[in-house]
Amino acid sequence: MSASPGNSLKALSPTPPERGSFPLDHDGECTKQMQEYLQCIKLVRGENAPNCRLLAKEYLNCRMNHQLMTRDEWKNLGLPDDPKQSSSSSSSSSSSNEKQN
Repeated sequence: MSASPGNSLKALSPTPPERGSFPLDHDGECTKQMQEYLQCIKLVRGENAPNCRLLAKEYLNCRMNHQLMTRDEWKNLGLPDDPKQSSSSSSSSSSSNEKQN
């Protein structure tokens, strides 16, 4: 089988991931969190369970803390903000509003 002269094979150029690269956890710094999350997903048969979402958040937080992924806001990762952060940010914004008035 031979290719026709007009049919050239183009080199495939890989496209980068949408949100950057995710280095492998060679030192196993987040292995425990990853295994707990995967075990939860297996138990709920892939359903979007709230307890598994909390484990996913712990795992992603571990990766961000160990520079295995870029830190991002939880809402951008599809997870809810921590209640502590949202209440402190609203109180700081209200105090800044009081200063402006």
